[in-house]
Amino acid sequence: MNFRWLILFIPLVFLATAGCKKDKLYTKEHLDFSTDTVLFDTVFTTVGSTTKRFKVYNNNNAKILVNEIELMGGSSSPFRINIDGVSGTYHQDIEIPKNDSIFAFVEVTLAVNNTTNPLVISDSIRFMTNGLNQYVKLDVWGQDAYFHANEVVSGTWANDKPHVLYGIVAVGYPGIDSNLTLTIPQGTNVYCHKDSRLLVYKSSLDIQGQLDNEVTFQGDRLESFYDDVPGQWYGIHLIEANTSTINYAFIKNGAVGITVDSTQALQTLNLTNSVVQNSDFFNLNVNAGGVVDVDNCVFGDAGAYSVLLYVGGEYNFRNCTVANYWPGSRVGPSVVIINWYEDANNNIHVRPVTNSRFDNCVFYGTAVDELAVDTIPGATFDCVFNKCHIKRETIYAYANFSNVSWNTDPLFTAPGDADFHFEVGSPLDNTADPAWATTLDIEGTARNMGAPDIGAYERL
Repeated sequence: MNFRWLILFIPLVFLATAGCKKDKLYTKEHLDFSTDTVLFDTVFTTVGSTTKRFKVYNNNNAKILVNEIELMGGSSSPFRINIDGVSGTYHQDIEIPKNDSIFAFVEVTLAVNNTTNPLVISDSIRFMTNGLNQYVKLDVWGQDAYFHANEVVSGTWANDKPHVLYGIVAVGYPGIDSNLTLTIPQGTNVYCHKDSRLLVYKSSLDIQGQLDNEVTFQGDRLESFYDDVPGQWYGIHLIEANTSTINYAFIKNGAVGITVDSTQALQTLNLTNSVVQNSDFFNLNVNAGGVVDVDNCVFGDAGAYSVLLYVGGEYNFRNCTVANYWPGSRVGPSVVIINWYEDANNNIHVRPVTNSRFDNCVFYGTAVDELAVDTIPGATFDCVFNKCHIKRETIYAYANFSNVSWNTDPLFTAPGDADFHFEVGSPLDNTADPAWATTLDIEGTARNMGAPDIGAYERL
């Protein structure tokens, strides 16, 4: 036998065997996830949620093949999924490179459930890899509600479920109806879809909140991200309204919280014991001759002016706190009063400010000036500021400001968190005028009528 050929043949066999050996294409390991449960806070029926996402990880040193990804509820599920940019309830053969990841996106829209209480709706996403099923749970708290979409409303709303507004929900509407009344009882929660508003036209609004059982208005996105996002809805808009009342309301995150636009009544709005805050433009806008009485109210942060009193009217504010600590840049003072306007033809029009008073109020915030009065010489400006505390670089030295304190820090408890109670040593403490003070503060605390406090809160 020729051993030389045998010596040559053996290495060739090994080389051929090595050349036929297959590469290891995919790891036999499994997936990891950034969370095991995707939880949505309360979502209203028929209102879509925000989009949530989680990561699907391949933490191995070889690529991995995900054989199946399936939304277990299928097409009947209220959830919708998108895997790495592709929508659908079922996906196959998704490859993830070694030490890499992909995104999964989830949304939910709930059908009407005809119940007054929240309920939990669940589903899951199945990931099958190398014969092993892994699951990510999907949970949502769902809430049924009364829905109002571009309709005229009146009567008394029930308060057993929230009310959700779409478009213009009107108490009276030009060319349709007027002299209606909408009553909103204590404890009612009103949630407003993007750009929606409650419009009151030549009609009346009666909001009957009570201490610790307020009526709330806010946007309809209840995820925590939206807690302090302004401009989620338009606001409450009174146009030539009959006498209306708002008591113990909490109104937040609108474009303009409350607008009073001209008047056909001797008294347009009685606003008491209410908080209006975090509006994109104004918390309160009284325009073109509106007549308002405002007691024990808090007007907080706003992107422009917290209170705008524009082109005349009658205003009576007692024990109100206007405090604008808007976190970004804003247009100007917390309170602006203007009794004129210029039309498109450059003509100046004046409407008088008459029979108006600000008693025991505080105007403070982060701007240099938190009050601006813009009046044309000779125009009627019958407005007294009595026992108010105001921040302003140049102090108004007019007779109707003779009983005002200026510029000392009011020592609010936590103005950045919209807490406008005040601490010991505040210039608001025991310095209000008893003759013009409210007997109870916004929290139902009896005021010291011998020496009450300035603002909506009475410090014990």
